[in-house]
Amino acid sequence: MPPEITNLTREIVALWRRFDWLPEWAVVALVLLVFVGGGWLTHKVAFAVLRRLVKNRDVFWRGVVERARTKLRVLIIIIGVGIGVTVSPMDPAPSEDIRDVLVFLFVLALGWLASGVLDMWTVMHLKRFNIATEDNLVARKHLTQTRILQRVAKVVLVIVTVGLALMTISGFRQWGVSLLASAGVVGIIAGLALQPILTNMVAGIQIALTQPIRIDDAVIVEGEWGNVEEITSTYVVVKIWDWRRMVLPLSYFITTPFQNWTRENARLIGSAFFYVDYEAPIDRLRAAFEDIVRASSHWDGDVQVMQVTDITERVLQVRCLASARNAGVAFDLRCEIREKLMAFMRDHCREALPKDRIEWPQGEAAPNLPPRDGEGGRAAAGWGRPSSVPEE
Repeated sequence: MPPEITNLTREIVALWRRFDWLPEWAVVALVLLVFVGGGWLTHKVAFAVLRRLVKNRDVFWRGVVERARTKLRVLIIIIGVGIGVTVSPMDPAPSEDIRDVLVFLFVLALGWLASGVLDMWTVMHLKRFNIATEDNLVARKHLTQTRILQRVAKVVLVIVTVGLALMTISGFRQWGVSLLASAGVVGIIAGLALQPILTNMVAGIQIALTQPIRIDDAVIVEGEWGNVEEITSTYVVVKIWDWRRMVLPLSYFITTPFQNWTRENARLIGSAFFYVDYEAPIDRLRAAFEDIVRASSHWDGDVQVMQVTDITERVLQVRCLASARNAGVAFDLRCEIREKLMAFMRDHCREALPKDRIEWPQGEAAPNLPPRDGEGGRAAAGWGRPSSVPEE
């Protein structure tokens, strides 16, 4: 042993002999109190110095210092208690056990400090993007990547921190090695037990890099339409249109087909279908449709198309297409087109309404038809008049 340490030990022993009139536990408590108080005072001074150093720095470093205040206090107090236990007249065996526990807690506190730095970096990075804007594709992209990678990094940080902390205790060192290296029986059992979690973590990393979904994306999953509300390290929460929540594992979005309505941008083309009579004036309906779309505040000024897309044995199928800036507005635009175009056919173009036609042989008596009810007559009541029957 170096002579300096030997002389220091002798001086400490001589110092404790001056307090031989006190019980040993009281001396130990007094020593710990002194060092804890010194650690608390050291923390005050160190924190004041750090605040002064980062006063003129960017927001990131100021935020790191503020978030690390409690964590640094814990670290300094742990160090103070460790020094106090070392120099106190405590028996060697309990003193060594306490120091092992303190080292274990010190490693955990370091991991806690690193987690706080990670959270602060995440906050500062996301402050550059505003997801509340109308065109928030870039913001949603960075928010999704950052949130997923933050959660994955925290899981890895917890595993590494706990593994290193366990390695500081002799009785649990093999557990720490198994946790870090995934080796041995403990590592195999843990790997099998955590297989679903690890699968979703890998899927989370893949989603963060390739981004098939992002926060606030409009998606259709399991036949339900909704928006991606939250992406964690293991599952995704989709807020359904009626405010229900659907919780799906991350691996679902890697292995199962789904619809993403906002993959590249939020604009969508909404469709509305109508069924009209063969004699419906399509040009007149098209003009009415175009007037409705142009007057709508939901239309984005791009697409407006009306076409006959099918002919059945009774009616024509007419499809109306109009574009909108996002899925929610497109839904409102489709509803508006249906309501107003149906009102136009009811009030101004009744010949477009579907009708049933009945024919009977020449010379036979016509069936009992309902009486006329105004200008529309039998056609308005849903009856067609065959050309072979003279008007009464």
